[in-house]
Amino acid sequence: MPTLGLVVAQFNRPITEEMEVAAREAAADAGAEIGAVVPIPGVYDAPLAADRLARRDEIDAVVVVGSVITGDTDHDQVISDATAQRLSDVSLDRDTPVTFGVTGPGMSAAEARERVENAQKAVDGALDLLDALPAA
Repeated sequence: MPTLGLVVAQFNRPITEEMEVAAREAAADAGAEIGAVVPIPGVYDAPLAADRLARRDEIDAVVVVGSVITGDTDHDQVISDATAQRLSDVSLDRDTPVTFGVTGPGMSAAEARERVENAQKAVDGALDLLDALPAA
């Protein structure tokens, strides 16, 4: 049974709470275990948390969920781009799948609520990667 680490952004919590539930359900449906959950302030904080989880021998993959809502500036784009790049770096540096179940940028809260299933897709992606990758 694969064991996943789950990183959950607390900013926009009404949305990310639903995403956390969706991720947990997707893992259970797939026969995977959530071995650790790390709540973080916001999406930008995810790379450090993902790195800490990816260092653990018992964690096979890390799933990051969060929601970046658009505002009056391009801040949402900057946050999303920086986070995605650093999470990719963590995955490569730790040789551990790290998936990006984050809604945004460029969407309203209503649009983000409609995409809560991104959390399920991130779990599925992590498990698919574990199945597809050759042994190290």
